[in-house]
Amino acid sequence: MTELLPFGYRSGRPAVRPLRHHEFNLAKSSWRNECWGTVGSVAMSQSGSQAAAFFRDVRQSKVVWLVRDDEGSPTHLSADGTRSLPFWSTSPRAQRAAKIWGHGLRVESMPLDTWCDRVLPDAARDGLVIGINWSGPRLVGWSFTPKEVLNRLTAAN
Repeated sequence: MTELLPFGYRSGRPAVRPLRHHEFNLAKSSWRNECWGTVGSVAMSQSGSQAAAFFRDVRQSKVVWLVRDDEGSPTHLSADGTRSLPFWSTSPRAQRAAKIWGHGLRVESMPLDTWCDRVLPDAARDGLVIGINWSGPRLVGWSFTPKEVLNRLTAAN
């Protein structure tokens, strides 16, 4: 199940609250249903390489990308009840997701420091995980807790 969440403000921080339900073509993230490839001599899933690209790209550009409409951003509710809020590391990646999902979604950027200081803490408080560079025709990929995202960004600096 996918629904839109608005980026409003609560105590000066972006609020993430369920707004309305939408049916998007969105597969749940999975460690098992991945296309495997090799990076150097190490086997890595397509989602793993997309996640690595996310952290590399956002550290360099200091920008994250999201898709949304006037009422909010799409999220995905997995079978285990975990809700993911996806972000991308480049505009073209986010544009592909918006095109796949349709429904009038547009691409927007956000400074990395705003994302880290406002969105990730609110996502953690609201029990969301962060989808990272979901890709492919069914938009699959890895999701991390907000704390894991911050730890990965910090560890690389």
